[in-house]
Amino acid sequence: MRIKILPFMLAATCPIFGFCLLMLCYWLYRNRKVTTVKSQLETKKHGDVRAVLNYDGTIAYEDFIKATEDFDLKYCIGIGGYGSVYKAKLPNGKTYALKKLHRFEAKQPAFKRSFMTEIQVLTNIRHKNIVKLYGFCLHTKCNFLVYEYMGKGSLFCALIDSELAVILDWKTRVNIIKQVAHALAYMHHEYSPPIIHRDISSNNILLNSEMEGFVADFGVAKVLDPDSSNRSVVVGTLGYIAPELAYNTIVTEKCDVYSFGVLALEIIGGKDPRELLDLLKYLNYSNQHAPTLASILDERLSYPTDRLIEKEIVRVYDVALACISTDPKARPTMRKVSQELSN
Repeated sequence: MRIKILPFMLAATCPIFGFCLLMLCYWLYRNRKVTTVKSQLETKKHGDVRAVLNYDGTIAYEDFIKATEDFDLKYCIGIGGYGSVYKAKLPNGKTYALKKLHRFEAKQPAFKRSFMTEIQVLTNIRHKNIVKLYGFCLHTKCNFLVYEYMGKGSLFCALIDSELAVILDWKTRVNIIKQVAHALAYMHHEYSPPIIHRDISSNNILLNSEMEGFVADFGVAKVLDPDSSNRSVVVGTLGYIAPELAYNTIVTEKCDVYSFGVLALEIIGGKDPRELLDLLKYLNYSNQHAPTLASILDERLSYPTDRLIEKEIVRVYDVALACISTDPKARPTMRKVSQELSN
């Protein structure tokens, strides 16, 4: 009897199982559709906030607004070229840095272009010494970028602060110079197409809590186009801009090399880059030979007693002098600089 009933039971339950399977598929499809509609409504309401950042599966726009109390000045930790930087600690305990485009700048095509350039470059670039972009928000009320938070701020602020400058001992300074060199070598030679930063300066090198250096602020960066003349208006920070840009607006990687050389001298010298360059010119003119290392080093630190550290500083100094050659062709590539400093 049981043997005869079994085929009948199978025949009866298969349609029921098939119907249940169809209902499950419909439910999953409908749920996905509802989620998509919600996502579209959220995008329509707030702007393209989903482009990069994913915070616990949802976009954290409201969390960022709440964490900064709608960008209250007390959370402002710096002012960049086209916006202010805020510190935001989210409910999950993680801290981020937000660069907010000011309302006035948001209406200016040049600033808006810088904002979009930074997104374009940092969305794809990956290097341990290039500041990480976690996301961005294009909102009807405000536009901001979401970065990893750097606890010690900019290198510029560290160098002008007497207490922090002493904490930046010779070994730390040499390491920062190496880290910047490696990041630029990656941008010029390992990333395709090559990226020229165009504004390497101590203001755009950020330090984390371990005093490691990170290249930041890619608002005027340029992606080299092999099919273009790569002509551009002169941008950058006074004192760091390659001299050939005064008469030749063609941007090459050697422009970054020059800026790096100035930065390296600034880090070991602890002085304003224009003051250092004037000092080098004076010493070269008066002594008729290259100035000594002792005449350049930051006087707030004792002369290095460790022979290995002294040797590394001498190497940095020699490389920096080669990088600031007035002839772009005489300057080394950042790949060569990175290799030389790693030996």
